[in-house]
Amino acid sequence: MPSFGLFLSQMFRRELLLSFRNRSELMNPLIFFFCIVMFVPLGISPDERLLSQLAPGMVWIIALLAVLLSLDSLFYSDYEDGSLEQMVVSGQPLYWVVIVKSLVHWLITGVPLSILAPVLGLMMSLPSESYLVLVVSLLLGSGSLSFIGAIGAALTVSLRRGGVLVSLIIIPLYVPVLIFGSGAVTAVIDGYSASGQLAILAAFFMGAAALAPFACSGALKLSLNH
Repeated sequence: MPSFGLFLSQMFRRELLLSFRNRSELMNPLIFFFCIVMFVPLGISPDERLLSQLAPGMVWIIALLAVLLSLDSLFYSDYEDGSLEQMVVSGQPLYWVVIVKSLVHWLITGVPLSILAPVLGLMMSLPSESYLVLVVSLLLGSGSLSFIGAIGAALTVSLRRGGVLVSLIIIPLYVPVLIFGSGAVTAVIDGYSASGQLAILAAFFMGAAALAPFACSGALKLSLNH
């Protein structure tokens, strides 16, 4: 049995390699995010004042849906080829397996979305002073979305088409992150400090990273027993 540190490093490397090999799953959330933000001004109104008012909530809703789009395959490919069962019986804590997979999901989905956010904010006429808070809030919030979303992915891993069920399970849990994420950007636009909202987002991130893997581990074991 490999040492715990070697196991984690190999697991992290494996997840990154699999993610970059499957480029369609890597690019789909980014393309979805970009296309929807591009179409919003065309479908609603080109008026800059109206767009700047809608932008914080719209960018956050689109980012949430983009993350949700990629959750369906978080554990499914490992379940399908038997790798997930090997992880369970390997003797290594499944808790850390879930953390590694969720972190890689955040790195390849949430982080790129956060980096692209100012460019897309420009398309939505978002005031330039809010760009930094938009990036920071999305970095923290998308991390929470990945860890919370992993719970839904674990609960539905044995279902062939569990995407709709994942949405029904997870979206209510996403609401607080959405509220404080868009609220942070709105506060800066209105001339207030966003430190309170960002602190709450950071607390959500740390809480989700610490607690969600427990729920995921139980759900994965339950799915494998069936």
